[in-house]
Amino acid sequence: MKGGARRFPLRGYRAPARRAWLALCLGLLAQAASAQVITKADYASPTTRYAHGVLGDAVEWGALRLTLADGRRLTMTLPEHLVFEDIAPRLADLDGDGAPEVITVEANLTKGARLAIYGSEGRITATPHIGQRNRWLAPIGAADMDGDGTIELAYIDRPHLAKTLRLWRYHKGRLTEIATALDLTNHKIGWDHIPGGIRHCATGPEIITANGDWSRIMSTRMSSAGLTSRPVADYTGPDSLTAALACP
Repeated sequence: MKGGARRFPLRGYRAPARRAWLALCLGLLAQAASAQVITKADYASPTTRYAHGVLGDAVEWGALRLTLADGRRLTMTLPEHLVFEDIAPRLADLDGDGAPEVITVEANLTKGARLAIYGSEGRITATPHIGQRNRWLAPIGAADMDGDGTIELAYIDRPHLAKTLRLWRYHKGRLTEIATALDLTNHKIGWDHIPGGIRHCATGPEIITANGDWSRIMSTRMSSAGLTSRPVADYTGPDSLTAALACP
């Protein structure tokens, strides 16, 4: 009985201690994870090693600079055969964990552009390069286009040539192409901006672009049948694409 009398009180003390220790560990892990959250992203290290000039000048970017929630700043420098051929990096929570990833456009000096996703540890994944120098893509945005709980990323592949909308699903750190649509565009050579984007209305997310000859503004939706596009207004300039992001 004496041995039992000593053991039972000890068990009573150990359980709260274990719970307190577990709570402390979980709290420290949550704090560490929160410190890794990206709060800002921009490009750095301007370079002229890839003189494509699709965005209006011959200057691209050699590095991605991230600011974290704990105030740290990280700089990720590309190798000499790559540049960021882009206007600005975009923050979006692609995996649903409450913290954003970074969407960029990388260009290879001989293989052209690709969409690349970054986190605080570096590049997570990327689409294939288009395959030829001086071939570019114009990002549109990211959203759960089909309501399945995963995020899709949209861009126009070669907006001045192929004019092809491509939709890629992001899942478990990988990108998988799931749909395409032809005769759509969102950029003209020399523009330093990309009008249009994704609007979220009562019927679900819609991709807003122009049609291939820049005569109409198009809304494209994802369904079980794939991508379906319809005209919603006349195109009268880049401002009309921006205006079309408002829900009717």
